[in-house]
Amino acid sequence: MILIITKSIFLVKGVYMFNILIIDDDEEIMELIEIYLVNDGYKVYKANTGEKGLDLIRKNEIHLAILDIMMPGINGLEVCMKIRCDYNMPIIMVSAKSQHIDKIQGLSTGADDYMSKPFNPMELLARVKSQIRRYIYLNDTKKNDRNIEVVQAKGISINKSNRKVTLLGKEIKLTPTEYEIILLLASEFGRVFSTEEIFKIIWKEKYFQGNNTVMVHIWRLREKIEENPKDPKIIETIWGVGYKIG
Repeated sequence: MILIITKSIFLVKGVYMFNILIIDDDEEIMELIEIYLVNDGYKVYKANTGEKGLDLIRKNEIHLAILDIMMPGINGLEVCMKIRCDYNMPIIMVSAKSQHIDKIQGLSTGADDYMSKPFNPMELLARVKSQIRRYIYLNDTKKNDRNIEVVQAKGISINKSNRKVTLLGKEIKLTPTEYEIILLLASEFGRVFSTEEIFKIIWKEKYFQGNNTVMVHIWRLREKIEENPKDPKIIETIWGVGYKIG
């Protein structure tokens, strides 16, 4: 099942209206979610296969996605990866697979959130609202990114024009790789990046399981910016998922 929110936001009677696509082969679950979303003012699209969901995305403006993993044809993980190749929208995975490794796999393929079935529809609605707020904030921020030369987060200040990094006003000497990692994390305040994501973005190479390159660089960064590297307050570890600032 996929919930997707379109690129454009419509203002109706002073209220923002978002388009959400649900992709799930379970009609009852889709109808249940649709009732809660429609009652809260969302416009809902539905598809019972991944292929139909992707087709709806291509033909409509969608703002967020709630995605079930186990579906006939292409599964939710594959659909998630295809969406991530071409679209920038929140994706919430909803699945009967509740093992920790399943959650890690879902988040690693690009999902922003993960819920296990059975779930409370009100909790799902709350998570949808949370992801939409983040979606709006990031898109509003990115409109001005080209004019922003200084990135600031948790006492860290990064001047992109001269690549100077300071912590509470004191310059920190970083290697080029350390600089790119902290700029990535600080520029997306609050977002969790998996080890694989960081590796692919910074090194631009294929990631292999067991590669501890990112972990080593994160440790070195913490030695330079954290008061206590063993109890980091700036670069946080989200166990089983990845790293974030904020």
